[in-house]
Amino acid sequence: MTENGPKQAVLLLADGTAFYGKSAGKIGTTSGEICFNTGMTGYQEVFTDPSYYGQMLVMTGDHIGNYGVNDIDVESDGVKIAGLIVKNFSGKVYSRYQATMSIQEYLEKEEVVAICDLDTRAIVRHIRSKGAMNAIISSETTDLEVLKAKLAETPSMEGLELSSEVCTKEVYYTGADNAPKRVAVLDFGIKKNILRCLNERGVYTKVFPAKTPFAELQA
Repeated sequence: MTENGPKQAVLLLADGTAFYGKSAGKIGTTSGEICFNTGMTGYQEVFTDPSYYGQMLVMTGDHIGNYGVNDIDVESDGVKIAGLIVKNFSGKVYSRYQATMSIQEYLEKEEVVAICDLDTRAIVRHIRSKGAMNAIISSETTDLEVLKAKLAETPSMEGLELSSEVCTKEVYYTGADNAPKRVAVLDFGIKKNILRCLNERGVYTKVFPAKTPFAELQA
C-alpha cells in the first residue's frame, strides 16, 4: 500500500489462471504453494501457525483485519505464511480495544506481501478442483510472462523438510516447574496453544529442537 492508496496487484497460479486485485501489506513479489483457511476469526493465529510455513494463504472469511492484531494472539515467534490473499481487507481501521496495531502495519512489519479485493471463494473452488499448486503474488509488476518465469523457479512443497526451519533452535521450558507431570516435547512446528493446553493440565514441558537425538529426550 502506498501513500496514494493500494496499487494494482495480481495473483498468478501455476496453471496460468490470473486474478487481479489490489496490493496489501508489503509491496513486493512472493511465491509458494497456495492453500486456504475457512475460519471466520483468528486470522492472526493462522498467520503465525508454523504448519503454514512458506505457503500462500487464501482466507475465505469476508473481513480480514477488522479487529486489528496484538501481541497475544500468536502461535509462534512471527508470521509463517509466504503471502496472503483476501477479499475485504481492513488495513488501517480496526475495532478491538486490545489491538496494538492495524493489520497493514503488522504485515509491513513482518514483510508479508498480500493481495485483496479478490473473489476468494472462487479461488478456493478453483484450487479444490485443480489440486494443490504453486502461485505468485506481485504488487511490483502485473507482467504475466515475468511472473511465470519467477514462478517456475519456486520449488514444489512435495518432499521439502520444513520442520527444522520452524522449530525452536534452543531448548526451553513452559509451565510450573513443580507441576505433577513432566513431558519432553519434540518441536516439529508446535503451536503455542498446544503448550498452553498442556500447562493448564498440570504439565511442565521441556521443548527440544526437531533433530534432537532420542537419547537426549529420554534423559
